[in-house]
Amino acid sequence: MILSIITEKNDNKITRIEKMTKIPNILKKDVEILIVEDETILAMGIKLTLNEFGYSVCGIETSADDAIQHVKKQKPDLIFMDIHLKDNSSGIKAAKYIWQYYKIPIIFLTSYTDDKTIKEAMQSEPYGYLVKPYKDKELEVTIQTALNKHNYFFKHKSNLDKEKKHIFKFENEIIYDKTKAVVTKQSNYLKLTGNETRLLEILSDTPTQPVPFEKIQNYIYRDEINDIGRLRALIYRLKQKFEINFIENVFDLGYKLKLLDD
Repeated sequence: MILSIITEKNDNKITRIEKMTKIPNILKKDVEILIVEDETILAMGIKLTLNEFGYSVCGIETSADDAIQHVKKQKPDLIFMDIHLKDNSSGIKAAKYIWQYYKIPIIFLTSYTDDKTIKEAMQSEPYGYLVKPYKDKELEVTIQTALNKHNYFFKHKSNLDKEKKHIFKFENEIIYDKTKAVVTKQSNYLKLTGNETRLLEILSDTPTQPVPFEKIQNYIYRDEINDIGRLRALIYRLKQKFEINFIENVFDLGYKLKLLDD
């Protein structure tokens, strides 16, 4: 999902670009864009251009950490991301995190065209890669193409909603993929025992509701012995492995997951 537009002084090239601007479906006034750029003058220039196009700019951030915190609070529709940011932070790393957890389309703005940088950038699945300096028309075309691609792949968020049915997110950047039966912690795989996996399976069947103690024990151990102490020990070990308290004991009702709000 990458659109690469190269600035060329070529009438045919510009003609093709101008024809692409006739892409429908996007209401500009409803689109909020985050700019992540540590050069203040350049960032303000981008904001002015976007406003002239009719888009809303929800903020300007200068570092990777600030960009991630902004996304967590504001949930923009699109992000322009510089690759090398303030305090030597990486726009590529921020983009990877944002795409993995929030699925927000990202367009890189950069003066770097070396193979290594481009290869690293592609790992975050950007919707565009604009090389500085670029023309305003190229900026607008890249936005429209990115938004239409995103709407196509996540129309009414149906595909994303289907994915969420088997993807469960917790604090400490922990993700449980029920279909693959794997857990990652800060992008690193955690090794689970069979009983730990079955515990996650039964609790994720009804993630917003407590699962009765007896039902959990029967599913995990599959015997007639109901030993609540054995179950508590299993939950304790899994909490230690996750390093968070992600299972809640709902009094007299059972256990339920404490999921991270999207």
